[in-house]
Amino acid sequence: MPKAKKPLVIVTRKLPDRVELRMRELFDARLNPDDKPMTHGELQEAVRTADVLVPTVTDRIDASVLAKAGERLKLIANFGNGVDNIDVATAVQRGITVTNTPGVLTEDTADMTMALILAVPRRLVESAAVLTSDKGWAGWSPTWMLGHRIWGKRLGIIGMGRIGQAVARRARAFGLQVHYHNRRRVAPSIEEELDATYWESLDQMLARMDIVSVNCPHTPATYHLLSARRLKLLRPEAYVVNTARGEVIDENALARLIESGAIAGAGLDVFEHEPAVNPRLVKLARAGKVVLLPHTGSATLEGRIDMGEKVIINIKTFMDGHRPPDRVLPSML
Repeated sequence: MPKAKKPLVIVTRKLPDRVELRMRELFDARLNPDDKPMTHGELQEAVRTADVLVPTVTDRIDASVLAKAGERLKLIANFGNGVDNIDVATAVQRGITVTNTPGVLTEDTADMTMALILAVPRRLVESAAVLTSDKGWAGWSPTWMLGHRIWGKRLGIIGMGRIGQAVARRARAFGLQVHYHNRRRVAPSIEEELDATYWESLDQMLARMDIVSVNCPHTPATYHLLSARRLKLLRPEAYVVNTARGEVIDENALARLIESGAIAGAGLDVFEHEPAVNPRLVKLARAGKVVLLPHTGSATLEGRIDMGEKVIINIKTFMDGHRPPDRVLPSML
């Protein structure tokens, strides 16, 4: 009896060796060893020929790409937690299942969020740069490179999902008071565990926080959630940290308010028009007002391997005729 034909799985970017090895064992895997991002035309060709497409956050799988999907394409197994790079509604309409990799990046992203919460008020990047600059370090002084204490400050978390809760746990250990705004209030047991105060009104919360951490997904409802109007509600001593998606914040408004001193600073791991970074933010980073990171919040080897294993489980489950564990539906967004 002939063996069943392996599904053609097209992977858009290079993944960890261990993940790619397992994919080659299980599937007819077409990999991207050069890690060169696919063009729009290449993505269209991929969906035309593949049984399964494995894209990443950098691949825009929109309606124009999905319009070229062949009859074979039945699964888009996203290598990523968010699915804002995929037109999920159009995919489902065309009979294509979409999955993602939730949960595995929670702790890594929360670690980086906490790092930025510390780095901006304590001026860590500025301080480190002194020791590698040509000018050198003149020595300790009681009034030099002063930052701000975070112990006892109020942290406002926007989005109290897995990552938001993980940030809250870390924040409590650093003596921060935890506040949050979420689409739905979390269970009383979680509020009690985190000693977290719920704010139904995002506007009212923003006006009272010392640090604001963005941990919500990017959806049509959260695009520019921190608009110019809302950013103006922040106190001049406040800091903004974003490790979620750049589109949640109006970057030009944020830069303008930091430039004018209306907001103290920001720590950003994501940007509105990645990989482009707003030149005004770069200028502010050089002036020590902003800490910028190149979307490395989830960049751990362990996390990437876990993501790959989830992708493989989703593909294998789907190809075995079962519902994949991490299916995404339009109603979930």
